[in-house]
Amino acid sequence: MFSGSIPALVTPFRDGRFAEGDYRTLVEWQIAEGSAGLVPCGTTGEAATLTKDEHFHVVRICVDQAKGRVPVLAGAGSNDTQVAIANVHAARASGADAVLMVPPYYNRPSQDGIFRHFEAVAQATDLPIILYNVPGRTVTDVLPTTMARIVEAFPDRFLGVKDATGQLGRVSEQRAGCGKGFIQLSGNDETALAFNAMGGTGCISVTANVAPRLCAEFQAAWAAGDNARALELHDQLYPLHIAMFTDASPGPIKYALGKVRPGFPGELRLPMTAASEASRSAVDAALAHAALI
Repeated sequence: MFSGSIPALVTPFRDGRFAEGDYRTLVEWQIAEGSAGLVPCGTTGEAATLTKDEHFHVVRICVDQAKGRVPVLAGAGSNDTQVAIANVHAARASGADAVLMVPPYYNRPSQDGIFRHFEAVAQATDLPIILYNVPGRTVTDVLPTTMARIVEAFPDRFLGVKDATGQLGRVSEQRAGCGKGFIQLSGNDETALAFNAMGGTGCISVTANVAPRLCAEFQAAWAAGDNARALELHDQLYPLHIAMFTDASPGPIKYALGKVRPGFPGELRLPMTAASEASRSAVDAALAHAALI
């Protein structure tokens, strides 16, 4: 269901409110440029700053605009198990094809606690789940043995993982524990090439917000066995991958979108995450290197 280049979409705002028209245009552009799926309301979508009503309104608009042309993987995680369950139900009601779910953040659960959290979610819904392991943000690492335990207990519920650990060896460990059919998507653009070489099948991408066609072509080249072309595209995109995180996400991404899509709103729900002058300079240089401006 999920492979290739899948952008973790930004959420546009105008005057502090969700800019539905801009979002629909963004979704349409992403599909036209070859993105293989869409992630509304992930970290890049500033989900932590959205109310529940806003969050699932954004998901509904994404689903409505996509019209089944690509699958929609809705952000739905929470550090509260009951809230996570409610989020999955809301995602289903919004029309999402699956949900993306982090382990409980802030609470610092044990590995057994992580399992119990996902066990409760799985028992409360039949919507497919992609695990999202991002210890740098959650301070909670789903170890490969725990991931295998989760998948073994609920093989029809947990389809794959977005792995943002930065540990490439995890791809092999997770394939061994979870099976060859377990979907593994990179959560880091800059290592997506190596991740695929280890057995991954795509990337939930930040860079694809601003370079969807190049990111889609990169993933397609690798899938077709054209390793030389994939490496060429990786090198073209690499400075942009790095520039996207020269300041707190999604400040640099929204700045970059305004450069490649003039008129796209750069407003952030949290002004503290705005891109600095140094970050903007890095983004400008990276966009030029990628021949996007």
